[in-house]
Amino acid sequence: MKRFAFEGRNWIILIVAIAALIVGYSIMATGDKTISIIILMIAYLVLFPLSIMLGWKKSGEEKGD
Repeated sequence: MKRFAFEGRNWIILIVAIAALIVGYSIMATGDKTISIIILMIAYLVLFPLSIMLGWKKSGEEKGD
């Protein structure tokens, strides 16, 4: 049993999501709210859930160690 289920691809997607948040809020600070809202929605509604749920297996399916 693993203590922490994040793998390499989960971390990469999580880092991309955090970068998208930084970019989105930076663009919002300059005044362009349309593009920033789109970027922030992609980060919050797609990238963060994808980084958490990607790679989950059904119970009973374990990698052979």
